[in-house]
Amino acid sequence: MPTEQTLPQTRVLVQAATAVCEDKKGQDTRILELDPADSGLSDFFLVTSAASDRQAIAIADEIELRLKRDFGVYPNSVEGRRHGEWILLDYVDFVVHVFLSERRAFYDIERLRKSARPLTPAEFDDELKAALAARTRAVRNGSAAKRDSPVRARKIGEGATRTRSAGKTRASRTAKAATPRTSRTRSSAKRAETRKSKNA
Repeated sequence: MPTEQTLPQTRVLVQAATAVCEDKKGQDTRILELDPADSGLSDFFLVTSAASDRQAIAIADEIELRLKRDFGVYPNSVEGRRHGEWILLDYVDFVVHVFLSERRAFYDIERLRKSARPLTPAEFDDELKAALAARTRAVRNGSAAKRDSPVRARKIGEGATRTRSAGKTRASRTAKAATPRTSRTRSSAKRAETRKSKNA
């Protein structure tokens, strides 16, 4: 199913294009998630209607501008901009169709793609949030698994061994440093006794 195969990036682009349709007062905006049999063609169709050819051109221009500006993505091809009755922006993974209302009713693209799953923009947003949340959880679980991996545990163990051996080394140095002082004190005491015995 395209939901699992499609990168979240494509869904984010479709969401951005849908937001433009809503901002520019596109009517009856629908997203068609195409059947895997058709996904060689594309994963999504975004379909919206305009009241006039000027509005259709404005919607198409704004989609192209926003996707270029915000994501650095250009359409593979653009068709029908001159007449404005049916403008098609082909982004390979998804295709945007901007129709005049009467042209949309005539071509009835939703009926032609019966196997496609129709989604409203709100439903699409909910699915995108769920997909991104699942991906975030997977990444976090993957990084947690890396933290708890045997290699890391071995490295931690080696570090602890080094720390213990460093502690032993410090203790032995301290003991060595303390030993000469003790022997010096003893030899000083012997010398003092020897002097006392000589003087007596």
